[in-house]
Amino acid sequence: MYLLTESWLKNAVLPAILIIVFIETGLLFPILPGDSLLFTGGLLAAQANAPVNIWVLVPAVTLVAFAGDQSGYWIGRGIGPRIFHKEDTRFFKKHYVTETHAFFEKHGPKTIILARFVPIVRTFMPVLAGVSKMDYRKFVAFDIVGAILWAGGITVLGYFLGNVTFIRDHVEAIFLAIVFVSILPGIIAVAKKILSRDAGAKQRPEAELSAATSESSH
Repeated sequence: MYLLTESWLKNAVLPAILIIVFIETGLLFPILPGDSLLFTGGLLAAQANAPVNIWVLVPAVTLVAFAGDQSGYWIGRGIGPRIFHKEDTRFFKKHYVTETHAFFEKHGPKTIILARFVPIVRTFMPVLAGVSKMDYRKFVAFDIVGAILWAGGITVLGYFLGNVTFIRDHVEAIFLAIVFVSILPGIIAVAKKILSRDAGAKQRPEAELSAATSESSH
């Protein structure tokens, strides 16, 4: 908290929040902690030596969230169909797109608002809207509402909770808890990969032993 409110790093808080929100919503990078980051920004704005003013932060994150979705929409209009044939990478999985498509089919245009509050779905929703060539005026109208409710709403929530005495007195612990929750999915993914690798390593000797036993019996 000292680094974020007293040192030179306080000048990087606002740009960092805006850059991360835009990347998550506009550049097909779905694993960034958008929700917790917005909440933390509001929380920091409520501190005595706030690194960012809430009156600057709320309109800025709302505008960037809107701009990110616009980027995603036009990516979908331009190269969208190729996304469905893109191979899995460390940060991109085909099931992200299929799950978002199912969500979009279920909820229709209001998905543009609802998806803001669903990790991963909010990254690929504007792309699918572009792929399907959804009416742009309709997309913009829903997207403005979604950006205000998500980016502005979560930031304001963090700000008002940051003014609660208990939270203000324990802000360091709460900040660390937010960081932990943000990286927890990554920790779980790495743990699963290690466990599956160990399980595969154990199964191979057993399979080789079984095969050798089978050959010797013949």
